[in-house]
Amino acid sequence: MIEFIGINKFYGSLPALVDINAEVKKGEVVVVCGPSGSGKSTLIRTVNRLEEIQSGVLRFDGQNVHAKISSLAMNHLRSRIGFVFQSFNLFPHLSVLDNVMLSPVKVNGIKRSKAREIALQLLDRVGLSSKAQNYPAQLSGGQQQRVAIARALAMEPPAMLFDEPTSALDPEMVGEVLAVMRGLARDGMTMMCVTHEMNFARDVADRVWFMDAGRLLESASPSAFFGSPQHPRAQRFLSDLRAR
Repeated sequence: MIEFIGINKFYGSLPALVDINAEVKKGEVVVVCGPSGSGKSTLIRTVNRLEEIQSGVLRFDGQNVHAKISSLAMNHLRSRIGFVFQSFNLFPHLSVLDNVMLSPVKVNGIKRSKAREIALQLLDRVGLSSKAQNYPAQLSGGQQQRVAIARALAMEPPAMLFDEPTSALDPEMVGEVLAVMRGLARDGMTMMCVTHEMNFARDVADRVWFMDAGRLLESASPSAFFGSPQHPRAQRFLSDLRAR
């Protein structure tokens, strides 16, 4: 579903991603972890071209994401990649229901009645059907993030990207968002998640990728990564986490 081939990215002369070669298979959940500044968010943002690359090939469902394409084609590609940000990015002047309906109506041209039906189903799926008429400011952070997930799902994307979706939340709200993500994983959604939630990685991931200084240093099953990490930097990272 997602293929990174020799991906390199620089900010000026500073390397942000260095020779990344990896793939996310259809239906697979990959958790990307590593210390702050390791390139995790940059990597995930290259998948829908929020970040440009300097060299390499990145394919999403067979399409070369960073090829020269029109803005219309780029918008179509992005509409097929669900993206959940650290900050919820909901439209404050729209109700919860209208936030979820907006893209299917405006981008996909779905009739409002059908979009409303889909949006209500998705809000029920994330446990927020009772909040459909509320505005984002009336919701907790955890509720806003669950609306953001419903909004991304409304476009029926074949894959979902999560960029530290719980890092802006109070600790008691983290669980409700992770529960929704666990449900998506059980349903077979292809997912790529940048997160510091190691229990989520242990329970839900098919693969764990460990990054540092823009390099993908380790790719392993959760049992192998948490049980016997191979790279010395990964060993140190996990040792530091356990010491907290």
